[in-house]
Order: sequence, then C-alpha cells, then structure tokens
Amino acid sequence: MRKTRAKERYVLPDPKFGDALVSKFVNNLMVDGKKSTAYSLFYGAMEIIEERTGQSGLEIFKAAINNAMPNVEVKSRRVGGATFQVPTEVNPKRREGLGIRWLIRYAKSRNGKSMKEKLAAEFMAAAKGEGQAVKKKEDTHRMAEANKAFSHFRF
Repeated sequence: MRKTRAKERYVLPDPKFGDALVSKFVNNLMVDGKKSTAYSLFYGAMEIIEERTGQSGLEIFKAAINNAMPNVEVKSRRVGGATFQVPTEVNPKRREGLGIRWLIRYAKSRNGKSMKEKLAAEFMAAAKGEGQAVKKKEDTHRMAEANKAFSHFRF
C-alpha cells in the first residue's frame, strides 16, 4: 500500500490584507527564505497598481489569479505502448498553485525595471485577461480541447 497523503498545511493570513492567498503568493515569491523582501516586493507592486489604476490592488491581484488558474490540463498516460495526453480536471488547490507559479514565472521573465514593476504589470495584464500567465492557461485549455478524444483513458 502507498503512503498516506501529506497533511494539509494552512498558511496564516498576511499582516496587511489579512488574506491567506496573499501569504501563499508571497511564500512562492520568496527566494532563499527572505520573506520580508518578498512581502516588500508584493506590497510595492500593490502600491504601483493602486497608483496607476486607482483601483484596489488586492482586487486586481485576485482577478489576476482567477484569470490565470487553469480548469483542465493534460496528463500523460501510457496505454498499450502509446502515450496519450489525457485531459483531466485540475484539483482546486493545484489550480491555485499553478496560477500563482505562472504569474511569478512570467513576471520574472518580463523586461521591466524592478521586480515590483514587473509583478504589477503582470497582475494588471492578467486581470484584464491578457499577459503571459493567462496565455499559458489558454494554451493548456487548448491542449486539453485538442486531446478530448482521449478523455476515455482517464485515470
């Protein structure tokens, strides 16, 4: 028998907004255990967003995360010597994690001045339904749609 599933860890909400999603994002953003640096980057990005749009930075952040979270993805499955890309529903926790990781990855790859500005730009783009993270989600959905014929091989 396989080992049991890992117990779910709950993250404490962040100090400024009191939101657990912000804490999860900052934990993913953090490099080498420098959490205060990650928080200052995130809060700096929120200030830039509020300055440029006049809207709440937290609302734009949440809209960006929602627009970047995939509903379906493809998983490789071997059937009789052939490997098929089987579309599967994405677990809600994995959806959140993927959305967060994609936003961070594409914010880092943007060409901007500072990481705060890159994050702010990616959040604003994703909130509008544009940007690389949303494109990645759409590509994932397109891939699942193209391989819909193999959905009967589901796990």
